[in-house]
Parts: sequence; C-alpha cells; structure tokens
Amino acid sequence: MRISRMSRVTAAVAACVLLTPVAAAEARGQTWAAAWAGSAQGVYPVGYSVGQPGTPGPAGPGNTAPLLTAAFPDNQARNQTLRLLVRPSVAGTSWRVRLSNEFGTQAVTFGRAYAGLQSSGANLTAGTNRPLTFGGRGSVVVPAGRTVLSDPVRVKVTDAQSQRLAVSLYVSGLSGPMTWHAASFTTSYISDPGSGDHAADRGDAAFPHSTTSWFFLSEVQVQRSDVATVVAFGDSITDGFFSTINGDDRWPDVLQRRLGERGDISVVTEAIGGNMVTRIGRTPGGCTPCDGPPALDRLDRDVLGRPGVRVVILLEGINDLGGGNATAAQVIAGYREIIRRVHARGIKIVGATLTPSAGTEFGLYGTPETDAKRRAVNDFVRSGAFDGVADFAAVTEDPANPGRLRPEFDTNSSVGGPGDHLHPNRAGFLAMGNAIDVNQLRRWALNAVAAR
Repeated sequence: MRISRMSRVTAAVAACVLLTPVAAAEARGQTWAAAWAGSAQGVYPVGYSVGQPGTPGPAGPGNTAPLLTAAFPDNQARNQTLRLLVRPSVAGTSWRVRLSNEFGTQAVTFGRAYAGLQSSGANLTAGTNRPLTFGGRGSVVVPAGRTVLSDPVRVKVTDAQSQRLAVSLYVSGLSGPMTWHAASFTTSYISDPGSGDHAADRGDAAFPHSTTSWFFLSEVQVQRSDVATVVAFGDSITDGFFSTINGDDRWPDVLQRRLGERGDISVVTEAIGGNMVTRIGRTPGGCTPCDGPPALDRLDRDVLGRPGVRVVILLEGINDLGGGNATAAQVIAGYREIIRRVHARGIKIVGATLTPSAGTEFGLYGTPETDAKRRAVNDFVRSGAFDGVADFAAVTEDPANPGRLRPEFDTNSSVGGPGDHLHPNRAGFLAMGNAIDVNQLRRWALNAVAAR
C-alpha cells in the first residue's frame, strides 16, 4: 500500500478530523454497535464482482472485474456522486458512517455526504435525507491509507428487514484509485462523471449508472446500548457469491432473520471473495491482490475494531487449500491464532466447517488432495478448539457423492445457469443459515450486553 506524503501541519489537521467524532462520542457515554459492514478489499477494478453491468475488464491477473466505463472512464470518480445502498441489520435512529480510502494513493475530498432512506431505485423517501458531518464540517478530506467516521446523523429506520439506507457521497475533483468492495449483491447508483454534487437530491434523475459494488463506504454503526454484534467472517461463500442480487439471502442474512425478531442482535458480514486465512497467496497465474488482505491481517480492522462485537463465526480456508495450495496444518495454525486473538478480547468464536468443492474446474479446488485437506481442517473445527461449531459441510455435502455439493445447491442464483461446484446457491445458504445454533448465539451475545 502506498501512502501519499503530507506536511506535519496537514497530518495534524487530518488526525483531528478523523479522531474527534469518536472521542467526543465516547466522552458522552454513547454506546455504538456495528449495524452493517462491507470489507474494504483493494483498488477498483481488482477483485471479483458479480452481476456488474459493465464491459469486460483488461485480461490477466489483477483485472478480473467488469469495468464501469460510462461511470468511471479512467477508473476513478471525477466530480460526481455515488448513491450507495446498504441494509442495516437492526432498527435505529442515530447512525455513524465510515468512509475508507485505505487503498488509495492520494487524498479523496468528499464535498458533501448524505444519509437517507431508499424508496425505490435511487429515489429517496421524502424528508429522510440528512447531511453527514465530520468533526462538525460538511466536507472531509480523507488521506490515502486512512478512514474517517462521521458524526452521528438521525435517520429513523423502523424495519431493518425492509428498509435500506442510501449513503450519497459527492466526490469533489478526482478521487484517484478507489477503495472498494467488489461484490455487494445490492444495486447502487452513480451519476455521470463531471456532473457535480447530487448528494441532496431526492430523485434519481441524476443517477443513470448502476453498480453491484460498494465504493469508499465500509461501515455503518447504530447508537444503541441493547444491541450485540455477530460478525460473519469469511470469503466468497460468506460474501454471498451465487446468492440472489438484491435478495438478501446470503447465509448471514438468513441468520439475521432468525435472530432479528427482537431486534437486539446485529449480524454484519466481513467477507471478501477469494480471501484466505494465511498469507501464502495464490498459485502462479492467480490473482493474489484480488483476494484482499488475508484474515490474519484484517482481523483487527474487520472484527476486533468493530463496536459491540460479541461473537464471531469463521468460515474460511478453502481458498488457501484450493487456490493457494496451503497445507491443512497451515490453515489450522491460522485458526489457532485467530482464536487466540479473539478470545483475548473476551469474544466468543464459532468455527464453521468448510463446504465441499469436488468437481470445481479452476485452481486446485476440485482435486482429491484438496478434499482430503478440507476434511482434515474440518476435523479440527469439530475438535473443540472453537467455542461452537456451525457444521456447514454436513448440510451442503451430497451424501450420494461425498466431497460434492448437493445438486439442488449447485446452481447459480445470482445470474442464472449452472453452478461451479464451489459456491452454494440461495437454497444452500438457507440450509447453512438454518444450521447455526441461534439459542447459543443469543445467550452469548445477550449475556455480554447485560455485563456492560
């Protein structure tokens, strides 16, 4: 990661802007919980997007995603507005938004930012769009390699299962390389380059372009003292690959609906397509930059640094085995380190068994050797090292063809057609979300809240 140089004065001012909202909130005794997250994974267009309405990107490692050529002709935002849609996992009235320039090489100026409720498309519900401020200012400059957390903003979300927040960001000038999350499975909207500030617009006339990715936005927090956060930490199978676009049917979404009747537990997804536990990287010809920072390196940022986290569910390792040719012992060593660091914060961790991948035709995912390593890893997951187990392998594996997904789970719900023998579809995610012991999760989460 390259970070641009700043003068000492500029750095001091930036630090003040970035830290003041958090410090002020803590001083007032406010309690926050993570209500939505989209892991920053790299620089657009490096990564694996799904259902992106763009043109094919340049061939070769590091350029796998379709390009949004009409919206970003030179792969950067240019004096234009992004309206990014996210679904918070719980209801609330006071929110904070985190903007990320972690993978940028120059400072990004957000001239204005707003948060409101979506009505349809890029249209907003009347009277809900509110300006965001950062340290009391209506605009903010985020240096390369940094993030910024907004001041609290009041937007009333009464039904988290049906309402989406629309975060509108006006990028003033040129953004340079854009930090993004490639696969959102949610449609967001972009104005024309050079069209200026439309963050306050209620209607969608200024937003002709759509995307299924999130740019710059990495977290939404809710101000509530009665909410505990569960983090789903993983790779593309947790990120929702082959789930339905705009369907909210990833396995963490299924889990949220099972837990959400009382509205006191928030499930957030911290997953990146292609992500690995270890730092081993891809085999030759693969795209290591596409996979985002490995779990061992992003654990602090995406789990331990989020407010209100009480439980982690870890599903990751198949990319190490099938994409990077790691040994089972290396993945297990990574698990042990993650368990140790999570427990050191007083957080419970559930290990999820790796789902089958036999028959997959890319990488080493489909080989008997990878399946043998997967089974060794799953034996460890079931051994008692974790606080609990979510046995995803048991509910997704075809009993008639061990090592393969059940046929009914092996189709593509995102864009249609056959599956790839690696990613479960909507039906598979339903089975996975229903395999988790929600009573145990609830006891852990709410006991932690009561102990505050």
